[in-house]
Amino acid sequence: MRANVIFSRLHLSGRMQALHLLRNCGIIFLCLGLVSRGFADDEKDATNAVLSLTTQDEKDGFNFQADIWVRELKPELGKAVRVQFFKGNEYRICVAVPKNSGIQIAAHVLDGAGNPIESKVETVEGGWGLILQAKPKRTGVYVVTIRQSGGKQKDTTCAMITGYK
Repeated sequence: MRANVIFSRLHLSGRMQALHLLRNCGIIFLCLGLVSRGFADDEKDATNAVLSLTTQDEKDGFNFQADIWVRELKPELGKAVRVQFFKGNEYRICVAVPKNSGIQIAAHVLDGAGNPIESKVETVEGGWGLILQAKPKRTGVYVVTIRQSGGKQKDTTCAMITGYK
């Protein structure tokens, strides 16, 4: 028996091929829509959570940047975010995951040598968010490290915003 007979294609009419293609494209777009909607909801929840941490510090005179850093945070791999700090300013770095995610996080601000410079870490009940306080001794680039530290171990969205005074 020849190979082309074994592997011959099922010949469908042009109309049937178009219907199959349309159906398959619809299924793909439906799946993509469901996945992206889940990420968008997590991003919105993480953003709302991190903004809720800034309320008291704004009343205390801290100016928060307009942009919010938002990325996926996996249990096996944390994140490192570079930030520019200036000598003489006091900083608040708010970090959060969605409040109902069941995930707890930990974060630190490190100098170029890898030494922590935060003076205080305030963790919210449930561990979904925290506020780092730092007053650098010199102007330079610092790194905020973020990782999952407890609770459910799953992929989630993490948000961070920085304020100064």
